[in-house]
Amino acid sequence: MSTENEGTAVPQAPSAPPVPVASPATPSQQTDAGPEPASRPTPEQPDDQQTAPTPTGADRPQQPDASPYGPPPGPDTQTAPTVASPSAPHEAWPPPQPPGTPAYGGGAGAGNGWGAPYPVQPAPKKPGRGGLVAAVLVAALVAGGLGGGIGYQLAKGNDDSGSTTVSASTSGGDVKRDPGTVAGVAAKALPSTVTIEAESTSGEGGTGTGFVFDKQGHIVTNNHVVADAVNGGKLTATFPDGRKYDAEIVGHAQGYDVAVIKLKNAPSNLKPLTLGDSDKVAVGDTTIAIGAPFGLSNTVTTGIISAKNRPVASSDGSGSQASYMSALQTDASINPGNSGGPLLDAQGNVIGINSAIQSTGSGGFGSGQAGSIGLGFAIPINQAKFVAQELIRTGKPVYAKIGASVSLEDTTDGAKITQQGAGGAASVEPGGPAAKAGLKPGDVITKLDDRVIDSGPTLIGEIWTHKPGDEVTITYVRDGKTHTVDLTLGSRTGDS
Repeated sequence: MSTENEGTAVPQAPSAPPVPVASPATPSQQTDAGPEPASRPTPEQPDDQQTAPTPTGADRPQQPDASPYGPPPGPDTQTAPTVASPSAPHEAWPPPQPPGTPAYGGGAGAGNGWGAPYPVQPAPKKPGRGGLVAAVLVAALVAGGLGGGIGYQLAKGNDDSGSTTVSASTSGGDVKRDPGTVAGVAAKALPSTVTIEAESTSGEGGTGTGFVFDKQGHIVTNNHVVADAVNGGKLTATFPDGRKYDAEIVGHAQGYDVAVIKLKNAPSNLKPLTLGDSDKVAVGDTTIAIGAPFGLSNTVTTGIISAKNRPVASSDGSGSQASYMSALQTDASINPGNSGGPLLDAQGNVIGINSAIQSTGSGGFGSGQAGSIGLGFAIPINQAKFVAQELIRTGKPVYAKIGASVSLEDTTDGAKITQQGAGGAASVEPGGPAAKAGLKPGDVITKLDDRVIDSGPTLIGEIWTHKPGDEVTITYVRDGKTHTVDLTLGSRTGDS
């Protein structure tokens, strides 16, 4: 609450009328009568927190106009003029900050820490203000007494039990959340999400999230969430109501960072989440993320889509190959444990799978893991849906490809086709899509359709948003000249 315009504080009302003055006091009597008047408050102590002693009887100083109860001074009465100190602060709270104080308390020095200093003007006293304030205070007390009395009588008349407690009505029905609200979306989506615990044969593991993909018990999540349990480990999935099921890995795609697990003895009442269309998502759209950040299951956070088609190369830090995506970027709070959970739109449709975060360093909670700084990345659901369906159908991922090896160096010029492929193989696959389109080692790919390509990882992530057999347009530079060619994407099965 701002107090800038509250003005002068109201002094305390006198406890009793002053004793009438029988005769004008002599100068010497005035000099010795009573204590000195209370000093004006300093900026460090506001006037509404200072309490001056209340003189009574003969000890009260005789001053003209000090109270409406006393007679006016006679012609011989000597009074000292009241002078307002030019350095006295305006009687308002909070006191002004010293010059140069940081607006939010970021540096050394005093200050209230909640705003920039504002100019304060001296507030000289006005003659007769004491009487006016007293009258206003009395009127306010009378009005308050009348209001309180009337309110009490009304409450008493309407309450047969004599109690004046006012309670909210219970006859208005149950509280309902509209489907489009965050609470409504969360209430509908949470029962179809699970917290996944993956454990390797050596006992190591972690926690992630997944969501119900179909009524047969398939759960979609991230590859890095279940990676520890790939070779004979243990998987469990726990629903928000506490039901816990053992699970097994159906298939996993390291490059896409997508995996599908299946519940053992899956219940018959599973409700798959509705899948949206990630191609129609717009920057600024509302997002809702569900997950288990740092093991805190069933956590809901909100934000917006802050960018689309963000090229991201991520790794779980274990030295394994990286994953590439053309991601949806969101500022919804995503932390370790949110991985694999659904990113929803305002209608509760899944538009992405939360997969990675950008962070400035390792974080707290005793985990040594980094936390959210508002830069989270999700795999678009259109891509994840295709991958999940292939994993359910064959158990192996299928990747689109151009049939050429590109440099993975972080550049801004484009994706350069290398002179030699991995393991000594040819950089341009003989008879592959790139070879058929006439691409050669040394060519720099700068665009795929209308997407600007600034590096090899960006090109890979963009290719993987397509399906094998899709036709794309490649723009590349050779010997300083720009060329354009159409290319039909090929396919590769498996992560090897």
